[in-house]
Amino acid sequence: MKRRTLLLLVLVTGLGAIAAAVVARRGPARQTVDLAGVTRKAQFRSTVTASGEIVATRYADIGSSVMGKIVSLPVAEGDRVTAGQILARIDPVQAQSELVGATEQANALRADEQAAADARLRDASQRLARAQQLSAEGLAPASDLDAARAAADAAAAQVGAVRAAAARVRQSLAAAARRVAQARAQQTSRRDILLKTAVASPIDGIVTRLRVREGEMVVIGLQNQPGTTLMTVSDLGAIDAEVKVAEADVLRLAIGQPADVTLEALPNRRFAGHVVEIGASALPVAGTGAAAREFKVVVRLENPDPGLRPGLTCDAEIVTAERTNVLTVPLQSVVLRTGADGLERSGVFGLRDGVAVFTPVTTGAIGGLDIEVSGVAENATIVSGPYQTLRDLQDGALVRATPPQD
Repeated sequence: MKRRTLLLLVLVTGLGAIAAAVVARRGPARQTVDLAGVTRKAQFRSTVTASGEIVATRYADIGSSVMGKIVSLPVAEGDRVTAGQILARIDPVQAQSELVGATEQANALRADEQAAADARLRDASQRLARAQQLSAEGLAPASDLDAARAAADAAAAQVGAVRAAAARVRQSLAAAARRVAQARAQQTSRRDILLKTAVASPIDGIVTRLRVREGEMVVIGLQNQPGTTLMTVSDLGAIDAEVKVAEADVLRLAIGQPADVTLEALPNRRFAGHVVEIGASALPVAGTGAAAREFKVVVRLENPDPGLRPGLTCDAEIVTAERTNVLTVPLQSVVLRTGADGLERSGVFGLRDGVAVFTPVTTGAIGGLDIEVSGVAENATIVSGPYQTLRDLQDGALVRATPPQD
């Protein structure tokens, strides 16, 4: 029994030694990688793509400055209108009655205040004339000089008092004029409200969206509560593509850059354009969750189709840079590694006798899934993936290429 156990131990030990020798001969495990080549392109374009919708360059959302019921809506969606044309009428009954009341109040106040002020002024003027006459005639006892002087002083004081009363009357007249002016201002305000019950178009264009019907109530905006939008009038003489660009790409854009716009409604056509507006701040994000920010970018179409309508979905490809005769590699093949000096550099992994070799490169424009590079030889073989392997790959690592797929 002991002899059999000893033989088994010897056999297991021998097999283990053989396995260790095989592993040692094979060496450390190699990482499987995907390979790509460094290619030269005669024309290389760096672009930014974004989606959005077609909008009119000049349009107006028509609202109401007064609250009430729509009693007339003489236009329909698609109608052509001119600046100043009446698009809708709000019930004017209340505005008319308020204007009549303000007018009557202003007229009555003006008449009453003027009549009262004129009466007070006439009375003060008459009193002043009598006092001046008494003072001039010196009507006082001649036997008593002191009494005469006192009478003269009294007459002079009376004249001063009457003059002060006249000044107060003039002040009262000025106050009455101010009250009349306030009444007239209120009358003007009511007249303006009445005029605004007729909603006119501010521009020439086409009614591209009609949001109300005759008989509906409209309200005006108050603080954070928006008012009713009656319709949208658009001037379709110039058309824009309004798109949303990701924050990672917006800094590559500039006014005037060329762009191509395509529409799902016209899949076989491309419209040339150029960037005319770049949002200065990010668009609001719906909800409370974290999300990538986007910026509004406007592309002006150079030769729009007359059939284009606001609201059509579109895609824009904006050219941010153009290069000729450049070397390119797949974008994901460029990685960052820290050198012996502690500085982080961009580079690619080449392949030499089954060993990954890190080569620093200088990057340039990005076009689609490729990126412009310099510092590597044309047609050189580089590691292009998988992403997880590239993320952890180090200089000098043993690798082997992915077997070709049948």
